[in-house]
Amino acid sequence: MTHQAPFEKETHTAQSLTLRGEMAQKGVQLDRETFSCSICLDLLKDPVTIPCGHSYCMNCIKSFWDEEEKKKIYSCPQCRQTFTPDRPVLEKNSMLSVLVEKFKKTGLQAAPADHCYVGPEDVACDVCTGRKMKAVKFCLVCLVSYCEKHLQPHFRSPAFGKHKLVEPSKKLQENICSRHDEVMKMFCRTDQQSICYLCPVDEHKGHDTVSAAAERTERQRELEVSRQNIQQRIQDREKDVKLLQQEVEAINQSADQTVEHSEKIFTELIHLIQKRSSDVKQQIRSQQETEVSRVKELQEKLEQEITELKRKDAELKQLSHTEDHIQFLHNYPSLSALSESTDSSSINIRPLSYFEDVTAAVSEVRDKLQDILREEWTNISLTVTEVDVSLSQPEPKTRAGFLKYSCEITLDPNTANTWLLLSEENRKATFMKQQQSYSDHPDRFTVWYQVLSRESLTERCYWEVEWRGAGVYVAVAYKNISRKGGNECGFGCNDKSWSLDCYNNSYIFWYNNIKTRVSGPRSSRVGVYLDHRAGILSFYSVSETMTLLHRVQTTFTQPLYAGVYLSGWFVFETSVEFCKLK
Repeated sequence: MTHQAPFEKETHTAQSLTLRGEMAQKGVQLDRETFSCSICLDLLKDPVTIPCGHSYCMNCIKSFWDEEEKKKIYSCPQCRQTFTPDRPVLEKNSMLSVLVEKFKKTGLQAAPADHCYVGPEDVACDVCTGRKMKAVKFCLVCLVSYCEKHLQPHFRSPAFGKHKLVEPSKKLQENICSRHDEVMKMFCRTDQQSICYLCPVDEHKGHDTVSAAAERTERQRELEVSRQNIQQRIQDREKDVKLLQQEVEAINQSADQTVEHSEKIFTELIHLIQKRSSDVKQQIRSQQETEVSRVKELQEKLEQEITELKRKDAELKQLSHTEDHIQFLHNYPSLSALSESTDSSSINIRPLSYFEDVTAAVSEVRDKLQDILREEWTNISLTVTEVDVSLSQPEPKTRAGFLKYSCEITLDPNTANTWLLLSEENRKATFMKQQQSYSDHPDRFTVWYQVLSRESLTERCYWEVEWRGAGVYVAVAYKNISRKGGNECGFGCNDKSWSLDCYNNSYIFWYNNIKTRVSGPRSSRVGVYLDHRAGILSFYSVSETMTLLHRVQTTFTQPLYAGVYLSGWFVFETSVEFCKLK
């Protein structure tokens, strides 16, 4: 690509404007409307000429005819001439395309007279008197804006050959020094302002001044650095947006699955209650049928007995009226004998207490279920409200930043190995030469000389430990880590704990019995940063500065507890203390 010298550009501009003037004098109109499409009202793109002679953008006339496809009649949007039966084939008008491109480059345009006068957004010609014309160029030497008419001497006279013409702008006056009426082509770094070449002589004498181009180059480099930083931040934020979108999708998916599972569980509970209700109903009806049948059977026996007694009473009544003594005495024995009577004393009627006990039992079940649901519903509601999106926050860069998340750690005596003595309000553990008299407890470590904190850690937190002696392990662990046994109990020897092994001259990180050697400055103080939700665990060497020793990025599935293991060398007094940071 070749670059034109400034004078060549000015010459080309002058020639173009001269040509425009000559063409205007000859009455040639080459305006934007000549090369515009009457459909989209913009400059022609891939111009095509249809049979009637009118020209359009290829896509515009295609779209227009696509709408007429059903009628099989194709017309010109301007003259309305129709073309049937076949749709005309469109071919690009190469000559017109070339003219449009030249029009775009040269800007040849004999605008209507009204368009030559200055408008609200235009720059006025400084030479015009009366109604001012619109300026087309500004001369950096004359410091004057010229319309097309008053610009002509710059093209015709060799005296203006070295004058530099630029596009007119209302802000160009800001580039003129108000003190010397010269173009400001220099920059004063002392006062941080643009100046002209005369300013260093008086007002800016002795100041650090450079050319505006040199200052622009320097600022351009700074600008590029700023742009790179901005672009990097844009990329980082776009990644964050993508991660947040993934978070939204994960939340929605988890919520949908939980709703589905919850509805299934509650439906099962409802079906179970309905089944139990049906079973109770069936049992009641069955028992009802049995009891009613038994009562009716007894009722029928009693009714038969009543009938028999009434018949016997009638016979006895008749006998009582017999006048013949011999006949009375003869019939009396057979009539006076009664059949065995149903023992009414065996019928024990308990009014209002048939199935009421069942109602009471069902009511008791209902009350118990209500109590359970009330208690468990509170837990369910708390569990739902505790759902929180873990929006990852940047890890602090300074110790002051870490201290914002400092937490108080105390050790749990029920977990301490019997060779460890706790002191300083249960913040310090010391390896002793004799066992301590701790009571038995299922949480106590029986083999490893280690202890866990009372506090569970589920948020962002930071703590520091100060140690001395043979060496310590600074760790975090799940509560369900084994307490009795071999390696399955040691910090870092399983998948339930993470540990930094600190000795005099080295560090080793342990997880799941896999060790990773860690380099870093020796320090008797170790800082631990935990972002439970983000799955970040970091160990720092703390002295006058903080140095990252090792960082873990994982997913924690349970609350964590801080822990320490003390080396059991009897020749050293080994101790570790959780520091007070607040």
